[in-house]
Amino acid sequence: MLKAVANVMRQPNPKGGPMEAPGSRGTGNTKHRIVDAAIETLKKDGFAGASARTIAERGGFNQALIFYHFGTIDGLLLAALDRTSEERMRAYREAIEGATTLTELATVAGRVFREDLRSGHIKVMAELIAGTSAHPGLGPEISRRVEPWIELTREVGQRVSRGTGFDGVLPPEDMAFAVVSLFLGIELMSHLDGDTTRAERLFSVAQGLASTFEGLLRFGTGAMVGEEAP
Repeated sequence: MLKAVANVMRQPNPKGGPMEAPGSRGTGNTKHRIVDAAIETLKKDGFAGASARTIAERGGFNQALIFYHFGTIDGLLLAALDRTSEERMRAYREAIEGATTLTELATVAGRVFREDLRSGHIKVMAELIAGTSAHPGLGPEISRRVEPWIELTREVGQRVSRGTGFDGVLPPEDMAFAVVSLFLGIELMSHLDGDTTRAERLFSVAQGLASTFEGLLRFGTGAMVGEEAP
């Protein structure tokens, strides 16, 4: 196997550029280029079209480098998901950093939903989920990569609900799991439909409900304070 890979790596770059040898200074850049090519291939050709040959041709490198750096095609595709997830996670954290109310969170959710679709992150996620039927081993790996999103949602939920009287009503972990599952489902359905109209309406309704709920909460708090006044 190693001999075969070595032989392939001695073949010229399909796009005519110089080949980077394993362990060379350009290793980090090479891995980055390979992941870039995998992401673009998933977006344009889907999971079924994400072969080593197609990815290598799109990125202009020898396909043996895929196996040298990532071991398997599945390993590379998971690295592609890791890349898009890390980028979106940074964007999510920045977006929700200043959100202190349910209304603000609902507004942020609508914005990051649109950004997720534009960035291609959901396309990458959807194609890998589709690939689990043929590659069952991908399932647990994808599930494991959803856990940081559940943890982030749990943290934000506890922060925003603190002091409202509703914190602790439902187990934070279960609530976070439900929210992430719902959000991911909406994104996947919008991706499949190619139409965000219904999702946009849903986020608009969520903003209205959040605003109404917070208004009732303020009214209830004010009424209780008034009753206690002499």
